[in-house]
Amino acid sequence: MRIDEYRKYDGLGLAELVANREVTPRDLLDCALGQVKSIDPRLNSVVRVMSKQADEQLTRPLQGPFAGVPFLIKDLSQDYAGLPTSSGSRSLTDLAMPEHSTVVQRWLDAGLVIFGKTNTPEFGAKGITEPAVHGATRNPWDCSRTPGGSSGGSAAAVASGIVPVAGANDGGGSIRIPAACCGLVGLKPGRGLVPSGPTFGEPMHGAAVQGVVSRSVRDTAAMLDVLAGGEASSGYLPARPDGTFLSRVDKDPKPLRIGMYAVTSVNPSPHPQAVAAMESAAKTLTDLGHTVELLDAPPYDDKSLNREFLLAWFTYLAWEMDEVKRRTGCSDDAFERDTRIMAALGRAASGIDYLDAVEGRHVHVRALATYFETYDLLLTPTLAELPPKIGAFDLAKPLQMASDLLLRSRTAGLLRHTGIVDQMIDDNISWIPYTQLANVTGRPALSLPVHWTPEGLPMGAHFTAPLGGEALLVQLAGQIERAAPWVDRYDTLD
Repeated sequence: MRIDEYRKYDGLGLAELVANREVTPRDLLDCALGQVKSIDPRLNSVVRVMSKQADEQLTRPLQGPFAGVPFLIKDLSQDYAGLPTSSGSRSLTDLAMPEHSTVVQRWLDAGLVIFGKTNTPEFGAKGITEPAVHGATRNPWDCSRTPGGSSGGSAAAVASGIVPVAGANDGGGSIRIPAACCGLVGLKPGRGLVPSGPTFGEPMHGAAVQGVVSRSVRDTAAMLDVLAGGEASSGYLPARPDGTFLSRVDKDPKPLRIGMYAVTSVNPSPHPQAVAAMESAAKTLTDLGHTVELLDAPPYDDKSLNREFLLAWFTYLAWEMDEVKRRTGCSDDAFERDTRIMAALGRAASGIDYLDAVEGRHVHVRALATYFETYDLLLTPTLAELPPKIGAFDLAKPLQMASDLLLRSRTAGLLRHTGIVDQMIDDNISWIPYTQLANVTGRPALSLPVHWTPEGLPMGAHFTAPLGGEALLVQLAGQIERAAPWVDRYDTLD
């Protein structure tokens, strides 16, 4: 099978070719590995090739909706038994995992041929993918820019045609941000629909969830059918819609009322192309018979939400660092400077501060619930700025030196008195201020590639739905994809 033929198909399309005996799983795996060899040296999206494990899979019968399709998992919270999950950290590169994550097992049960792991920032803690241990991943549409994060390796691999769909997860936008940066579909399921076990229960109190990035809506829907549903160790049994998510893709939703905004207190002047992406989606929606209304402001306190989100994230990082040190015996030097700074800020928070941030989520849940009494969905851009250049968020040398001094003296917690939290909001949240809402409130959300800039960079439109709104998002995404298709748009890396 030629590479140009391979890239034309989404995951379900490749599975159909296998089912019809037009190609073999080995043919498809060879195409995927060939793409890794020819393209990935420029992108650095795949950090571990698992040829031995893939070959073993090919010796067994493959069954399921994606039987024979090559697949990549993210090197974070998607464990493959017998191999390390580095989480983008030098501290974990040699620690083999004892069992498959539940989602990995479900992908194997669906017939996918897992042949590698994709790059991620250390512990998934950034919206870019530039870990010190593996190096930066680059955007196939413009190799000087980031593919986003933390599922940046997966998004770059899909956008470049290595695979049509890849594993991802999302604790603050990590599916949707790279989907927008790379021109892909990115659906974050609502809290509890997809399990995180068996090792974890609800990471970040349920804010972090598992999923995929893909080129087509139907692949995203079919993957949700594969992944959704509780497990024995789940805290509760999630509700499922009647029928499959895939069956909803070809069914238009009823006329919807949708509110939209782009200006936030975190970023009062979003890039014109970010606004254009939202407005492009709004025009398509209007043409399809939906009602779209411009809101005066976000229907929640976005400044408060982002501060609470970061405080909870920093505290979780502090726990994660300590947990890794307990498991591996490593020292603080095994972690990146930025991770250690964030963890120090987390340790400096009191237990009451942390509970304030976690319990404060219900204020935003209620605000969003009130909004959904009037509207069916919430529309924003996915990104407030163009995908940043590689290295754009590197600390300046003077700040590096000051931070190193405070870290060595174990007084880095004093940084909370210097305004660094506000600077972190400005530097790390201001270009992605829209995605954290869905994680904090546990609602499903979706980024669609509806716009390309004059320079050829993709930009996404972002939809947040009410609780249990995954089926509605899939329906609307299918309708938009039919009206303004993007699947045939490829990067120009070749």
